[in-house]
Amino acid sequence: MELKKHRGLRFLAGPGAASIIRKDGFGPEQVGTIAGASGGAKWLVLSQLDRVISDRILPRLKGPVHLLGSSIGSWRFACYAQANPRAAIDRFEEAYLEQRYSDKPDSGEISDKSREIIEHVLGDTGTSEIINHPQLRTHVLTVRARYLVASEHPVALSAGLFLAATANMVARRSLGMFFVRGLFFDPRDLPPFFNAQGFPIERTAISEANLADAIRASGAIPLVLNGIRDISGAPPGMYRDGGIIDYHLDLPTSPEGRLTLYPHFFDYLKPGWFDKNLAWRRHQAANIDRTLVICPSADFVSRLPGGKVPDRTDFQTMTPERRRKAWRTCVSACEELAEDLHDVLDCGELSARLEPL
Repeated sequence: MELKKHRGLRFLAGPGAASIIRKDGFGPEQVGTIAGASGGAKWLVLSQLDRVISDRILPRLKGPVHLLGSSIGSWRFACYAQANPRAAIDRFEEAYLEQRYSDKPDSGEISDKSREIIEHVLGDTGTSEIINHPQLRTHVLTVRARYLVASEHPVALSAGLFLAATANMVARRSLGMFFVRGLFFDPRDLPPFFNAQGFPIERTAISEANLADAIRASGAIPLVLNGIRDISGAPPGMYRDGGIIDYHLDLPTSPEGRLTLYPHFFDYLKPGWFDKNLAWRRHQAANIDRTLVICPSADFVSRLPGGKVPDRTDFQTMTPERRRKAWRTCVSACEELAEDLHDVLDCGELSARLEPL
């Protein structure tokens, strides 16, 4: 069987991952972790790939396999780990596309909508299915905010974020003065990032009592959504977006001898939220050695509405009707990405498409 001509995807591999795939080919049983970055509406460019992964890869995983997400990554994986992931992805996508707000929504209104969406995605049984999944181990990254950044007063919070961003420019570790990494983990099998270094860390076992709040907190963008206070079982305090520290997951994600599968919006990785515009800030090489990133090509992105991946600025730059139309157009266009991934899996030609990460 020959690969078809459409090549909307790129496959970027760390040295260890490239060596494994070129020697043994690629199979789902090699995957030990699936990673999901922060990114809000950017996830829409991955929704069709998520369906392929749910149909073609999840059923063939050799457990335990860790799901590690921050922000929207944790929302996506709340779909992966349900008994019917395809149906959960469908619910999530439709609810996300149809978000509706007043003309000038405040953080309270946006937070209420966030809660409605996650409740719709989880339904009556989703939480229990995630907690008890036979193969998948769900882990959610948040931060517990300290001092000014724990405030919901816009002036105090803005000042705290400015100080954190300034300190981060000098040294990434300085974020530990403002935020504590909060890992909500599945205690059945400890993940390779359980003892991640670089920042103070607090670990809380996920449970039916705290899973939904942990997921909401993981996507609680400061000044956009309210933080989540005093999550059940976790140290008291204000919890916010996990992407502040772990934007694109600069962590030791891969179990020994296994791969990290990383469907991503971009062909680059940035460690933290404040690093987005810092050209010199890069992931540690050891953390991505056995990582396989699957992402859309620049050519494919150029053909999306506005020539870009959807993002939350669309709420400011587009009318609601135009935004929903553009996002639906993007989701439909991304069927091309799904077809490309199907072809690569069918033909066993992933190694021929690898590029260095």
